[in-house]
Amino acid sequence: MADNSGCGVYSACFITCPNMETAKALARSVVEENIAACVNLIPGITSVYMYEKKFQEDSEVLMMVKTRSSRVPHLVEYIKKNHPYDVPEIISTPIEQGNPAYLSWIGENVPR
Repeated sequence: MADNSGCGVYSACFITCPNMETAKALARSVVEENIAACVNLIPGITSVYMYEKKFQEDSEVLMMVKTRSSRVPHLVEYIKKNHPYDVPEIISTPIEQGNPAYLSWIGENVPR
């Protein structure tokens, strides 16, 4: 089993995409590249924000990405390079608690 001791070894990252096609392509690629263990795709979210001094309200797909915290910088760079947005939303939070078996599974699927 992979080491899952200590808080914050793993992270959940949140990334928005303009549509399901883009989200699926990014999800598949980060899993295939061993950057992430699992990506949940949540359709039908609405994002409300200002961009270039204009009010925006868009339907988007939310990617919930599980990975090692040590791999988050690589994930960020990969998404920035492959995402259609000029400034993609990519935020991360450490996983402080969870199912130990699931956390170990993340570690088994994402190299250090």
